[in-house]
Amino acid sequence: MHAIEVEHSQSGHQLVWREVEDPVSQPGEVLVSIHATTLNRADLSQAEGNYPPPPGAPHIMGLDMSGEILELGAGVDGWQVGDRTCALLAGGGYAEKVAVDQRLLIPIPTGWSFEEAACLPEVYLTAYVNIFMEAGFQGGETILIHGGASGVGTAAIQLAKGAGGRVITTAGRPDKVQTCQNQGADLAINYRTEDFVATTLEYTEGEGVDVILDMVGAEYLERNVSLLKVKGRLVFIATLGGSEAMVDIRHLMSKRARLIGSVLRARPVEEKAEIIRRFRQQFWGQIEEGSIRPVIDTVMPVAEAHAAHEHMRDYQNIGKIVLKVR
Repeated sequence: MHAIEVEHSQSGHQLVWREVEDPVSQPGEVLVSIHATTLNRADLSQAEGNYPPPPGAPHIMGLDMSGEILELGAGVDGWQVGDRTCALLAGGGYAEKVAVDQRLLIPIPTGWSFEEAACLPEVYLTAYVNIFMEAGFQGGETILIHGGASGVGTAAIQLAKGAGGRVITTAGRPDKVQTCQNQGADLAINYRTEDFVATTLEYTEGEGVDVILDMVGAEYLERNVSLLKVKGRLVFIATLGGSEAMVDIRHLMSKRARLIGSVLRARPVEEKAEIIRRFRQQFWGQIEEGSIRPVIDTVMPVAEAHAAHEHMRDYQNIGKIVLKVR
């Protein structure tokens, strides 16, 4: 098969579509012919040599994919050769084939294309596990979602609104602000022209928010803590604005607030399977009826992965960048 490999040099790195060994399915796994995969910011870090895959995971990038099942490993049940599926991966999506544990397979929703289905696993499950399982978000609560026009951000807006929450988001361009509003955000703040703390406090009449989903990290820590209500929860899912910061612990104590660090990729398969089960239990009806659907920025051939990475690195995308494999 062919896959994207990273070639490093003194001047940087290149992503090259070349022939590699085929994956082999193990008992309990299926071999999938990949039709599409997506970019996640973790891919950029891995390509730069800063985010190695977990032990046992493929070295090939790609944390999700959609495609058709080619063969079934021993012990697989409930799936057939030819079934259309998408899946959460620890790696291997930037390729023509991948072996996947059957517990991580998700049927493609009715009427969804392969390109849309590839957008489902990583960002929707990331949003779901952090908002609902880690932070315990409930209908009627208020959430602040940073990076609201990103893949995770747009998914998070849809899920929080689908659960009956009030959603505030930040974004850095007028068109991104508009996208957040289009996805259902009650308030979308351009953080380049507005003080998101002051605007949020004004909107909530000084109360602040119950949950914050943060991908910025250190740069926003103090401001995020200032916005938390009593028993508020701040979930870190990335550190785009730095990884080290100071916080006045007394503020956390007085608010009985919780700071939560979270990753999805390195979790055991059993945990990922439970996340998928609970996500489908809560939101599959809304997905099938069409009220939850991914926002796609652009679709590019997988051989143009390097250009796709540059597009994401410059924060140009709104929603997901899809790599079309077939």
